[in-house]
Amino acid sequence: QVQLAESGGGLVQPGGSLRLSCAASGFTLNDYAVAWFRRAPGTEREGVSCISSSDGSTYYGGSVKGRFTISRDNGQNMVYLELNRVKPEDTAVYYCATAPGAVCPPLTIPEGIFDVWGQGTQVTVSS
Repeated sequence: QVQLAESGGGLVQPGGSLRLSCAASGFTLNDYAVAWFRRAPGTEREGVSCISSSDGSTYYGGSVKGRFTISRDNGQNMVYLELNRVKPEDTAVYYCATAPGAVCPPLTIPEGIFDVWGQGTQVTVSS
């Protein structure tokens, strides 16, 4: 049973913060880069961030750079995404997914190369 499960989504006001979690089961995250994607209603999926499993290098999409922070805790087999200074356009279902190897592909790479996906967690930014 190889799977990822996202949690931590909810309703947050513009300018607020939220922390999303991605928990792995059935395998160990240590050897894999992990990325966060999001899909807003009626839109295509967008790459948000990625963290490598080797040196911990992080990458961010231009729309979230400087506001979101990705991190990982290999001991807990989890990856996190902290959303800061959120905007209404951050409203989306957020997904985590594993890359096929230890290093992050460019965020512009087709998302089909990512192997395991979670079910998503809803983030709604509204006043």
